[in-house]
Amino acid sequence: MRLICDPVYGEVDLTASAEELHRLADAVAEGEGQLSSTSSPGSDALAGIEVKRTAGPGVLVQLDAERRFLVISGESAGRAVLADNLRSIASAEDGGHLHIDYFPGHFYLAEGSLPLVVNSPHGGMPAC
Repeated sequence: MRLICDPVYGEVDLTASAEELHRLADAVAEGEGQLSSTSSPGSDALAGIEVKRTAGPGVLVQLDAERRFLVISGESAGRAVLADNLRSIASAEDGGHLHIDYFPGHFYLAEGSLPLVVNSPHGGMPAC
């Protein structure tokens, strides 16, 4: 798994195998877990993802800058939607990516969530 944080836009780019995305989806659904990522010194790579169960409302995606971890927290209903979305992109055989971006009135993300791009393990854009 590789997590890159864009220092200008604050967007996090996640590239992982289908197996890693399914493990992340399981952790998100359960509301607890920690996954490590590949990082290199002096880069914008993050050390991993931590998932926590909280009361909500919604799901909050934040950066723990001190530990260089992406933290996903929230209530069970919102985490279930996010977990389903992660499983879908992990299983999408035609490639592509998933944008997880907060906007006012978002049905499962909480205000203040960082934008997250999850890349398909099959790469590229979907075929038409």
